Amino acid sequence: MRDIVLIALFAAITAGLAMSPPIVLPAIGVPVTAQSLGAMLAGGVLGARRGALSMVLFLALVAMGLPLLSGGRGGIGVFLGPTAGYLFGWIFAAFVVGFLVELFWNGLTTLKATLICAIGGVVVLYAIGIPWSAAVAGISVPNAFFGSLPFLIGDILKCYVAGLVVVIVKRSYPIIIPTARA
Repeated sequence: MRDIVLIALFAAITAGLAMSPPIVLPAIGVPVTAQSLGAMLAGGVLGARRGALSMVLFLALVAMGLPLLSGGRGGIGVFLGPTAGYLFGWIFAAFVVGFLVELFWNGLTTLKATLICAIGGVVVLYAIGIPWSAAVAGISVPNAFFGSLPFLIGDILKCYVAGLVVVIVKRSYPIIIPTARA
């Protein structure tokens, strides 16, 4: 029962992050939102399995039509657009962040947690999102990559915030039980 509550809680946190006002980059007119922070937090606080499941739950709710994405978007159509790869990538990002946090649990510092969030929340997420964007938009992968670079600064800031939160939660109310101790 505890796992179900935690999974639902982080799906709700990810939905709540849609409420933060997006920052629109003037050059490209695409909003930078806080929602990818939800995937990093889910993995970092809940661990790999529960973090990924929270993102699966969140995306299932979006697919059912709930307007949980930034701008009040929802429904199956959002999974057909150029940003859908990033949405699917949240599952893998949460899993990788959670796996690495579990792996490095005993020596986890804010710097390590930030780097872990960068691996899962940027490298993994971009590795899924960029090729998807390129395929849907009909552009080359390098063009899609260069088009995503303006988002990198905001994503690095989100990694730092997530890293801080992960370490604070670890110290005050650890939810993860590292595999070595389980």
